[in-house]
Amino acid sequence: MSFISLKKIGDAQKKASIVDVRSGDTVRVTQKIKEGEKFRSQVFEGVVIRADRKDSHTARITVRKVTSGVGVEKSFLIHNPLVEKIEIVHRGKVRRNNLSFLRERSGKSARLVNKNIDKATLNATVNTGVAEPAVETAEAPAAETPVEASEAPVAAEAKTEN
Repeated sequence: MSFISLKKIGDAQKKASIVDVRSGDTVRVTQKIKEGEKFRSQVFEGVVIRADRKDSHTARITVRKVTSGVGVEKSFLIHNPLVEKIEIVHRGKVRRNNLSFLRERSGKSARLVNKNIDKATLNATVNTGVAEPAVETAEAPAAETPVEASEAPVAAEAKTEN
């Protein structure tokens, strides 16, 4: 009985939709950072070397980048409210989930082969099954009128230099 209530509590904390992030993806993670009383956004871009517990409310990705010759790794909880956005830049071709072997590599040997996938497919969100409360708006439907040829925008003429 208590297991069901814990699962409901965990599912209530999930985001409604997330990006399908996999190991080998190059991602750009935007995170809110609190400095004093203010918040600012910070972007961390790197390769996902590990993706854990995708279906759980504790889903996590570990992102690695090399800055000034020093490797930096950061773990992000996907459903954390401080993680604003996860954007996939490239999808890498890998055959395992934990890419810890990239830690020992540098230069060309640390590169992954990119899959050729269009941008719309990369950043398509995955519905987690958690519905957010619907916000009702009372907007009247706009009246549709056909645009006449005289009202259509005129294309700017190209200037030619002699």
